Amino acid sequence: MDDHHLARNTVRQLLDANALSICGEAEDGKQALDRVKTLSPELVLLDINMPVMNGIEAAFEIRRMAPSTKIAFLTVQECTPEAEAAVRLLGANGFVCKSCAGTELVPALKRLLR
Repeated sequence: MDDHHLARNTVRQLLDANALSICGEAEDGKQALDRVKTLSPELVLLDINMPVMNGIEAAFEIRRMAPSTKIAFLTVQECTPEAEAAVRLLGANGFVCKSCAGTELVPALKRLLR
């Protein structure tokens, strides 16, 4: 879920090319919650910085309403150990920087989906 159409399209192409199916997309955290309610995905990929409701707030709500859904963040935020620990405190299962997405996103998601 990302507020930029181009970013969502690029991620979709990357995941499709690696046989990872996508059941829905959202432009903001509120739409992400709506999609989780209706689609019950196994994994949700969130950007931290989104309009209406940011990814951190969305992750908190997703964890509350769908505790078995895995959550991963794809973000421009720096991937420091502190940032990763903070994301895990929210109940997220993964954290990938957008600058590393081309090489790290697919392996990270496949690890989560095992």
